[in-house]
Amino acid sequence: MNFIVKKTIISAAALLILAILPARLAAQDQPLTPEEIEKKRMEFIDKEKERLVSLLDLEYYQEFWVDSTLTHDITAMQEEMKNLQDSKVSNYDMYVAVQDKWGQKIYDAYHRFFTEEQWAKYLKSGAAREQLARDKRQEKASGIKPEKPAGKNKKKKK
Repeated sequence: MNFIVKKTIISAAALLILAILPARLAAQDQPLTPEEIEKKRMEFIDKEKERLVSLLDLEYYQEFWVDSTLTHDITAMQEEMKNLQDSKVSNYDMYVAVQDKWGQKIYDAYHRFFTEEQWAKYLKSGAAREQLARDKRQEKASGIKPEKPAGKNKKKKK
């Protein structure tokens, strides 16, 4: 009798899990609402701005420019990605190209308003590696070697 009760309880629990699990998985597959997307975007922008303020000791006007640049460019990138998605584009490289395009715009904007010392710290924090990766992807896609950034040309020793 004890065995039958245990078997019944285990079967009932298994059925309950099987009944709940698909509903739980379906809830996770639901696309984010526009409000949730906006909230996540603003959280990312705030975290990145605070990271740069802390890392580079930005002035107030620079903090404003970082916030403005990220807000505009990330919003534009997400819109462009959504257009690709709505058009049912399945080519991964096209999505990466959009990310690279907007990543480059952010990189160029930062270069305009960071001091030389801040720029060097920014590059050391991972931006140089990201730029190199973008350049390599661009070179691979187009077959054209990108120009080297200023200050990166080293003379060979004889």
